[in-house]
Amino acid sequence: MHKIQRTLTNSFFMLLSMPSASMGFALSIQISALSWILNTKYGLDIHQVGLVWAAGPIAGILGQVIVGIISDKVWFWNGRRRPFIIIGGVLSSLMLLALPNIDVISSALGLDGILGVAIAIALTLDLSINVSFNPTRAIIADVTPEGEKRTKGFTWMQTMSGVLGVTAYAIGAAWGNYTLIYIGAAVVLLLSTLPAMLITEPKVLHADLPSESEAPNTAQSLLTFLVDIRPLWGFLIYDIYALSLHLAGIKTQHYWAELIAVVISIYFVGQALATSEKGKSTTQAGVIGFRKILAAHSFSWIGVQTMFVFLFAFLQDKMPQESSSELGQTIALCFLILSAVATVVPALILEPLSNRFGRARVHSFCLASMAVSYLLLSWAGANHLVIYVLMAALGVGWSAIVSLPFAILSEKIEQRKMGYYMGLFNLSIVLPQLIVSLGIGLFISQAADKSVVFQISAASLAISALAWAWIKEDKTQTEAEEQDIRSKTQLDTQ
Repeated sequence: MHKIQRTLTNSFFMLLSMPSASMGFALSIQISALSWILNTKYGLDIHQVGLVWAAGPIAGILGQVIVGIISDKVWFWNGRRRPFIIIGGVLSSLMLLALPNIDVISSALGLDGILGVAIAIALTLDLSINVSFNPTRAIIADVTPEGEKRTKGFTWMQTMSGVLGVTAYAIGAAWGNYTLIYIGAAVVLLLSTLPAMLITEPKVLHADLPSESEAPNTAQSLLTFLVDIRPLWGFLIYDIYALSLHLAGIKTQHYWAELIAVVISIYFVGQALATSEKGKSTTQAGVIGFRKILAAHSFSWIGVQTMFVFLFAFLQDKMPQESSSELGQTIALCFLILSAVATVVPALILEPLSNRFGRARVHSFCLASMAVSYLLLSWAGANHLVIYVLMAALGVGWSAIVSLPFAILSEKIEQRKMGYYMGLFNLSIVLPQLIVSLGIGLFISQAADKSVVFQISAASLAISALAWAWIKEDKTQTEAEEQDIRSKTQLDTQ
């Protein structure tokens, strides 16, 4: 083990953050370039672009949960997370190179249509990112102690991800998305593989030994999986329904299924938030807390994914005078500003505020500010300066979404099941993403005024902010951490 890892220096936190940041870099390229390139180069309409984006969440459902479970239990290449980080990094790099060559790949395969190849490449790219994303987050929890060091690990993760995200969008704004894609492929390959080889993973985690009774069969495991994600049942039911309609080519003119899904979601989300953790065992309280986090986090991603996928449609509607290349650079600059703010906020602002006021409370406030910014964008987003200023304001909420929930989650769940729960947590991201692609995308494509993009985002973030306000962090655990710090300080002075 390197000295910087034993002493948990800032340079180690930087190194530890690099694999996750590299996947964030790949995701930034996808956000900046995918919708733009599909629409401007290959001629796909808004609804088809949404279908391509649906491939990613499907990959996330499979990739993060399965890889999370496997990485909890295996050990090879001197690590449980390292192999998946390296494999995902290599595949992500290759799929980035495929993005601007979809037409070439389609012709080489002797196919007439672009859509199928685009979906296949997007699916493989997002699956590759997801193969790595879960282990890159789980490894932070594996090698850091609970408390402030764990929070520092995840805020550093977002800081480094923000630095690379800013770099990605700056390249896109200055030299265009094609240059960004080719540079990005090399950066992702380098920063995902080399740091993973330098981090020493513990072969045995605390509380790593399961009890003898813990040997569920496949049916029991599936039932446990479904019960654990109960707050997401409304999202899951709608996604299955909508995906089935798309695959069957069935079109509907009503919204009764959407209304039913909303009612189911509100019921199970409300049930999760209202369940008390008092009087429960540590394991039971952890599961209840985990479900509350799922419930609150899911609505955040409806809002941010709607922006990521359909910002181009909003800008096309409000600024029809811009050419396709100008549109691409405007999108890149928007996300550059968003990421620049999200780079500096976590370590400089969110970490000290969280230590003082609590992470859940700070997170709720950040989401509320994001909802207000979205609403302002829907009203006054036809001006470049206004858009850029409000994108900066959105960066505060975005920085919280991609850092604080992971720190909160990692201290609610069992250490030996970190990969499993991180995979389940990802469902609170990908199931809402599917709703955006399969349901909201169709609604936006039919709307005359594309301001609805940010109206939907504002409503979703407001709901999420209220839900996070219901979540209380364990004061007993915090007091125990402070006592542990005081005890260690006394020992050091003796």
